[in-house]
Amino acid sequence: MVKRCNWCNSKNPLYVRYHDEEWGVYSQDENYLYEMLILESFQAGLSWECVLNKREDFRIAYDFFNPLLVSQYDDKKIDELLSNSKIIRNRLKIKSSIQNTKIFLRIQKEFGSFSNYLEQFTKGKIIYEIGKTTNPLSDKISKDLKRRGMTFVGSTIIYSYLQAIGIIYSHEKDCFFYRK
Repeated sequence: MVKRCNWCNSKNPLYVRYHDEEWGVYSQDENYLYEMLILESFQAGLSWECVLNKREDFRIAYDFFNPLLVSQYDDKKIDELLSNSKIIRNRLKIKSSIQNTKIFLRIQKEFGSFSNYLEQFTKGKIIYEIGKTTNPLSDKISKDLKRRGMTFVGSTIIYSYLQAIGIIYSHEKDCFFYRK
């Protein structure tokens, strides 16, 4: 039997696939960086498994995470999202996702891409560490995103985000993906 990180529920095929194919895999794909930023912000106070189980429904509800469309969401669309029982229906998080999208687009314009923005903090390096929920990198990025007006981007959420997109590599020592 293959050994995975302890947090991965091996009885949930979505979670196993996410662990095996996505989590910790370095990505500079702008659409993926955006999708994960929005999904991670919905995780606040919930488990990642809860968010992941609703990911496909989020994709449909959020126009397949097209930031240009999401940035134009109005009160009618917010009401539609709040009535969608297939996604996380938290008014503050939904409004935040729209505001964060507008800021994401501004960052892309300012730096040429969101990946370029992140690289100013990382200098292109991958961090290998286990057992943390924040670090100086997540603190810095969180602080800067908040300064720009984003919400639901605390250091813990940003740390999880950086793990998801492969900037922080945190597979546990017993996991078959573990690397130093």
